[in-house]
Amino acid sequence: MPRLSIAALVGAGALLVAGAVPVWSSQNPQLPRATPLTTPKPSQAWGATDAEAELRTGSELTRQGYLEEAIPDLLAAQRAGLDPYAVGVNLGICYLGTEQYQKAISVLESLDASARGSAAVENLLSQAYIGAGQMEKGFRAFLRAASFDPKDEKLYDYLADACTDQKDYALGLRIVNHGLTQLPNSARLHYEKAVFLAELGSFGESKPEFDRAAQLAPGSYIGYLAQVQKALYEGNLPAADKILHQAITAGHRDYRMLSLLGTVLLHEGAMPGQPQFAEAQRDLEESAREQPDYPSTQIALGKIFLMQGKAKEAVAHLEIGRRLEPGDAAVYVNLANAYEMLGNHSKARAMRQQLGRLLTKEREKPSPGSQPPHR
Repeated sequence: MPRLSIAALVGAGALLVAGAVPVWSSQNPQLPRATPLTTPKPSQAWGATDAEAELRTGSELTRQGYLEEAIPDLLAAQRAGLDPYAVGVNLGICYLGTEQYQKAISVLESLDASARGSAAVENLLSQAYIGAGQMEKGFRAFLRAASFDPKDEKLYDYLADACTDQKDYALGLRIVNHGLTQLPNSARLHYEKAVFLAELGSFGESKPEFDRAAQLAPGSYIGYLAQVQKALYEGNLPAADKILHQAITAGHRDYRMLSLLGTVLLHEGAMPGQPQFAEAQRDLEESAREQPDYPSTQIALGKIFLMQGKAKEAVAHLEIGRRLEPGDAAVYVNLANAYEMLGNHSKARAMRQQLGRLLTKEREKPSPGSQPPHR
């Protein structure tokens, strides 16, 4: 069942559990995985009303990241008229995390109209507008959110991520530039600015931003990531390989670094039977276990199995990648090959047709800068 990290959606204090303190903080951004709550619901044990039980259960499911499962409970609490702010914020999170952007906008705009606007509401509303393609409304909501706490680095980071998801790098650049006026020594914002500039084709301008991020946070996760991405945009795969090994040895062994390393090893030409290929497979499989919904990992794993002639396993991973990242051309190239290997010629043809439509659409867009394996 779908589960999303709430840290990817809101800042500290934005997530509300009825009758409790905020459950997310920048010091503890990773929420624990837990089984969705079942009957009896938490509040029922305390003699609460059914509506109060629905609100507490819906809030707890939201906290744990089970967003689809939380929605019915929160809607029941909404119909009962309980705590409109807590219900509205949690519903906004759930709709946003399940990509129901218009529903999120409706709920969050209602909170704004009832004078319940806050940094959390404006943050979520901005992300929802951007997800729905309403970029100027998203930027105005972002400015309102920033007015509550101009020094909140995570606000700029979340909105930059929303722009990346929608591939609106120009808006992302506006947001991080605004953030840098308040936080000129933020390594993360310099890193985000560098990526946006590179994606917009201004790699010459992005290089000093990557360097600045690395200088501001030497030895940190973001410092290593800045060096890796600079090397990737330069096409210097051996340098990226070396930096990634250094980062992982230094303790930054997470799904993203492992995915980057596995992908870089493949781009360097690792082949079945070579130690580098076995390392790439181990890294990617560990990355997938830690974060199964990371599309770059699934796509690279699909390529790994395809190179070994394991078409069934390749299709399983590539179809996950296609669901998560339908705009990635590599998915369709590899899926077409895998389906041909399985003898499913109609599926292979459908993948090639989809690839053609995607490439036609891409040709109509302004030309971006050279792209690394993934961010």
